[in-house]
Amino acid sequence: MSEEKKKNKHVLVWNLLFVAVCGGVFFFLWNAPPETTAHLPHDSQHNRFLKIDKKEAETHCSECHGEGKMPFPKEHPPPYRCLFCHKRN
Repeated sequence: MSEEKKKNKHVLVWNLLFVAVCGGVFFFLWNAPPETTAHLPHDSQHNRFLKIDKKEAETHCSECHGEGKMPFPKEHPPPYRCLFCHKRN
């Protein structure tokens, strides 16, 4: 087999491997579970947070949410990272 045929075969193998990996990633993402994290409500209490920086908005969450106020679910992560999960749009 000539050197050029070996090179073409090598390139074909790498291209097929690339296509297989891309197909696997696509299949994995296609079968991902649906989004379950709640969005930030679009109401008069939360609208002001839609227009400011995420870090700044998170500093105001404890005004209404937390112990003795509107409670967080038991499995809720630390309350100072609200907009890490909850989307603003």
